[in-house]
Amino acid sequence: MKRTLVAAYLALFITCVPAFCLVWRSSGGAGPEPSPAAAPAVLSLRESAVPSSAPSPAASAAPTPSPTPAVSQAAEPAPERLLVKCGPEVYDVDMQEYLIGVVAAEMPAYFEPEALKAQAVAARTYAMYCAETCRHSDAQVCTDYSCCQAWISREDMESNWGESFEANYAAVSRAVEETEGEYLVYEGQPVFAAFHSSSCGATEDCGAIWNPLPYLVSVSSPETADTVPGYVSQVELSSLDFRDTVLSAYPWADFTGEESSWVGEISLEDSGRVASALLGGVEISGTEIRSLFSLRSTAFTLEYTGSGFLFTVTGYGHGVGMSQHGANLMAAQGSDYTRILAHYYPGTTLVK
Repeated sequence: MKRTLVAAYLALFITCVPAFCLVWRSSGGAGPEPSPAAAPAVLSLRESAVPSSAPSPAASAAPTPSPTPAVSQAAEPAPERLLVKCGPEVYDVDMQEYLIGVVAAEMPAYFEPEALKAQAVAARTYAMYCAETCRHSDAQVCTDYSCCQAWISREDMESNWGESFEANYAAVSRAVEETEGEYLVYEGQPVFAAFHSSSCGATEDCGAIWNPLPYLVSVSSPETADTVPGYVSQVELSSLDFRDTVLSAYPWADFTGEESSWVGEISLEDSGRVASALLGGVEISGTEIRSLFSLRSTAFTLEYTGSGFLFTVTGYGHGVGMSQHGANLMAAQGSDYTRILAHYYPGTTLVK
């Protein structure tokens, strides 16, 4: 995971706008700064949200004690409204309404209240970071998860949640309301508040896949196979499929030897994730291997089974920043959202 860049839910319901504006799960990094452009036409937008069907994780051993959260009262207030880009259109959105949709899109609504609060603060911070980095010339944030952050409409929440809508919507709304205006800063600036679904015992250092950041370093994360549905997954391929997948991206790879020799040295990051591996004599980054074989994370082992190749994968997502399942488990064990945030974003200050 040492050389490359998540991401697992956003559909905007906008008055008089078609329902094709869908939402995805977020995992993006800082994009290039675009050139200035003429001011867009600004429209109005309604609020939103999205669910998850995975069962609630059970409690486990307590994680390493979190640092005491730093709290500031002196920073700039969070904006009350955002310009949100959906497709070619830009909409003027109330920040709180926007965040209801983001939290509902990014985290299961049945998660612990303090975990939902941590997600609300991370989402607000991430939106402010996107606005600060000017990745859009005509808006502050967009609805493309691969660029900015996920968001889903209230109508889609109702469709997805069914009879649980009222309870779920209330839980998400409460998390947003009880953290109104709160965000994380480092040296006075909103941080890149990356998050992911679940880690493999430790989060990833940001520098392993993106530019290093002092507040996105590897920290412990308490989730296990007993507390996260689908925590361990497997991908098995025939020798032919394995070879052809690598050759599709690296046609100069050499698979002329015995199949058992096709996989060479595997290098690991300090977090336990794969930094790189020799496949067919070619050194390939863990992130690229994850992409090539559609793995859930770069925390994997790879073995030749005698008839093919087997990946065994732990966790889900890029591994940087807050683990959502880890946050939920910390909350179940008594940590409030400020300590969860201080644990996963060490060195940051919470602005209230």
